[in-house]
Amino acid sequence: MDSAQIIRELNLLADPERAVGMERVGISFSSSLGVSLPDLRKMASRAGMDHPLALRLWEVDLREARILAGMIDDPSQVTEKQMESWAGDFDNWEICDQSCNNLFRKTAHAWPRAREWTRRDEEFVKRAGFVLAAVLAVGRREPHEGRFEAFLPLIVEGSSDGRNYVKKGVDWALRQIGKRSPYLNSRAIETARDIGRLDSGSARWIAASSLRELTGEKVQRRFRGRPV
Repeated sequence: MDSAQIIRELNLLADPERAVGMERVGISFSSSLGVSLPDLRKMASRAGMDHPLALRLWEVDLREARILAGMIDDPSQVTEKQMESWAGDFDNWEICDQSCNNLFRKTAHAWPRAREWTRRDEEFVKRAGFVLAAVLAVGRREPHEGRFEAFLPLIVEGSSDGRNYVKKGVDWALRQIGKRSPYLNSRAIETARDIGRLDSGSARWIAASSLRELTGEKVQRRFRGRPV
């Protein structure tokens, strides 16, 4: 498949009503066709992994093209320069989250970018740092507990940022880290309690949200009987 063929197919799948609905949940685009994520995944499966095509699609100012770019890119060919460039284009939470989950977490640069981005000023770049930590906590099952524990101070630093999408990214990262193991659960709960003592409405919201899940019966039942 080439980029022109993909754009033609996307236009055939367009759903203007879905595009309007996405606006209502904060997914605002200069250009969106309203194609569903399942349809985009089917197209990505047919296209296969294709780094040059992914780069061309990202340059198309279209929601669906950019999501597809992240789905078909080859993580082994993604550079830090590319990640910086794409992150600089993030202007809504869906593109941010889809890029982090579909592509960035699979690259060799995921952890350095996650740590660096948490201290950036741009709202969706900063969110990307925390989203990367969250999806790494879910998607990488090999034991890297030290990396996740070392990320907790960055979560404390970011917890006072009152911007909605940053705040939710911080909360997501803390909850996912706290669900990896009994030890990280205890450390995340301690971190949430520390955050709750900060003089910040955003921090208090994050603390309450994270503690509600991390101390809840569902999570604690999973860890019961497992060594800390």
